[in-house]
Amino acid sequence: MAFELPKLKYAYDALEPYIDARTMEIHHSKHHAGYTNNLNNAIAGTNLEGKSIEDILANLDMSNAAVRNNGGGFYNHSLFWDVMNPEGKGRLSGELKAAIEAAYGNFDEFKTVFSKAAATQFGSGWAWLCVHKGGKVEVCSTPNQDNPLMPGVSCGGTPILGLDVWEHAYYLNYQNRRPDYIEAFFNVINWNEVERRYAEAK
Repeated sequence: MAFELPKLKYAYDALEPYIDARTMEIHHSKHHAGYTNNLNNAIAGTNLEGKSIEDILANLDMSNAAVRNNGGGFYNHSLFWDVMNPEGKGRLSGELKAAIEAAYGNFDEFKTVFSKAAATQFGSGWAWLCVHKGGKVEVCSTPNQDNPLMPGVSCGGTPILGLDVWEHAYYLNYQNRRPDYIEAFFNVINWNEVERRYAEAK
């Protein structure tokens, strides 16, 4: 079956004032839709048809630019929409909170490290919170649409929180003020979903 653009669980304007409706609409209905269509075209008639996106990315031939870029774009954005929520669902707690504190000392230091990874990613890319088997967490960033599931990517593990720092994700509202966009992101994180992903991946 072909991959389908996932429906958002909230309206395009639901994340305002942190992320504006016009950006969300373009980002989802144009950019993510483009990655979805291009991924389907790239795998059509190949042995990748019918495989899960996680299987495709984990066993990716990194020289296959079409699948690398569009498969990454499809997966990354699917995660991105799910780890945000307008209602501020949940607070960081439980095993994930303990894992973050074990790695970074406290939440504020984690936020500093994550924000720095997002702010200093040169050009386009993503910042990630990943979990390794056993539960250890790690922050990293990747260029373009690469992500930690792909072979040879710097931090590895399973991504459970991701922030898109491509300019299309924030430029209409924040222009060149990427740090302001990063700060705003922390107001819309769906920690219940991040914790669910942590428990599943560890």
